[in-house]
Amino acid sequence: MARIRGLILFIQFSITVAITVVLMYIFKNHTHKVIKAWMIFQIYVLGIKLETEGKLDESCDMILLNHQSLLDIIVMEYIHSRDLAWVAKKEITDLFFFGHIIKAPRMISIDRENKAGIMHLFKEARDRLDKGRPIAMFPEGTRSNGKSMLSFRPGAKMLANKFKLRVQPIVLFNTRNIVDSKKMLATPGIVKVIYLEPVQADKSTDWFEQVEKKMNEAFNKECNNYVS
Repeated sequence: MARIRGLILFIQFSITVAITVVLMYIFKNHTHKVIKAWMIFQIYVLGIKLETEGKLDESCDMILLNHQSLLDIIVMEYIHSRDLAWVAKKEITDLFFFGHIIKAPRMISIDRENKAGIMHLFKEARDRLDKGRPIAMFPEGTRSNGKSMLSFRPGAKMLANKFKLRVQPIVLFNTRNIVDSKKMLATPGIVKVIYLEPVQADKSTDWFEQVEKKMNEAFNKECNNYVS
């Protein structure tokens, strides 16, 4: 059943992504509203229910999330009222047609193989921040297996330190069990969203290492609760 739902999800997702991309180009000044409507539709169709712990601080300039599934972005866009600027791998942006889901709303695309990538990230992030858009990043850099978190890459730390950003760490749990795009599986379920206390980026402190530690602790604690 999960595989059938996964196939239906893939077909539905492909069609609605195409519609969303076209609408974003037609209504260039309202791309966030288009994305928001799409995410509300996805949450409804997928049968997602949310359980939250802590409080979302929408005044923060950056949010850091663990990454397990495509559903991570859907959930966060559904929850957050501001126009988030997601940092995505260039490989996604280069996808035929579907890469426009990054290009149309002016998300940030980076080439991790290019040594000049960090400078490009700084330039693009400065532009989005000046436009009042918080930066959204997955510090792990890629999706984990949903059972443990991967080690954090330094990009988010460098960016936050550069612009002295106020950062809120957020831990998502159970998204991979609901939507596993690699195995093409989908099933309704509850996503747990844990908001950790915001921190001020400061290169003279170990804030980033502490954030990684606290996010891991929150994730592992939830894993233990889930198993028990």
